Amino acid sequence: MLKLSLEAIEVVDAVDRYGSFAAAAARLNKVPSTISYAVGKLEEQLGMLLFERNGPRVTLNGAGEEMLKEGRWLLGAANELESRMRQIATGFESELRLVHDSLIPTQALIDDMRAFEDLRCGTRLRICCEALTGSWEALREGRADLIIAAGEGPAGGGYQSVTVGSLDFVFCVAPTHALARVGRPLQRGDLLEHNAIVVGDSARTLSDRTVGLMAGQPRIAVPSMPAKIACQVAGLGHGFLPRACIESELARGTLVELQTEEPRAPEAFWLAWKTGAKGQALQWWVKQLNRPLVPALLPRSTWMP
Repeated sequence: MLKLSLEAIEVVDAVDRYGSFAAAAARLNKVPSTISYAVGKLEEQLGMLLFERNGPRVTLNGAGEEMLKEGRWLLGAANELESRMRQIATGFESELRLVHDSLIPTQALIDDMRAFEDLRCGTRLRICCEALTGSWEALREGRADLIIAAGEGPAGGGYQSVTVGSLDFVFCVAPTHALARVGRPLQRGDLLEHNAIVVGDSARTLSDRTVGLMAGQPRIAVPSMPAKIACQVAGLGHGFLPRACIESELARGTLVELQTEEPRAPEAFWLAWKTGAKGQALQWWVKQLNRPLVPALLPRSTWMP
């Protein structure tokens, strides 16, 4: 009897991707003890360890890496097979994986999710977020069926896309920051003397995307736009921010807008899906989200004068 099951491979894959039993449990909607038990049971059945344990953090050892080389292909093949079978029977996929840019909070899509659940079509929703190029990579690698992504997609095609809005960016610092006292449009040399606050790209294989950074630029990388805004309000560095997200900070003076000799162009956002994908759930979501999503879905801080 086979000791490896698709469920076991999925658990190992999640632990590897997210770095701990707790993080994997959150992604799989299970409790951490269930994930820990499943991994331990699998290792016992196989007669070998798959992970190196370092406190709460775990990393694959050689045996675990070898298992996932083929295991991830098997997971993808099983998912595609299930979806094809279900589409033949009902027209709806077994699962719809939507990945959105980290700038957009998942809760902003709740009305769309509720409308889809009201269809009672049986398609499971899996919603994740990625930063910068990470959304495009998820689509290219088959980890997403539909994405809401920032910036142009990677070369090579294989996908369809429509624009769903754009964002204007302004260069901001805290009023106490040294750059706020320069008194003229900022030059490249001015910026090189101070930390830039950047959102880290979540792409694993595509080249990291950086916006407005220069060679040798000191920087602090953070996981999200709200974290970037908080760091700049705290005076830890400078950078371009979406005007739609910081109107209240600008109004109450916790951030000040400065002019630069090299302004940042507006950022386009795209709704994209694989060419030839015909599932009814995907078609529903494409139609539902083909509207101005940005800046409509962005979080805004509130402030009353």
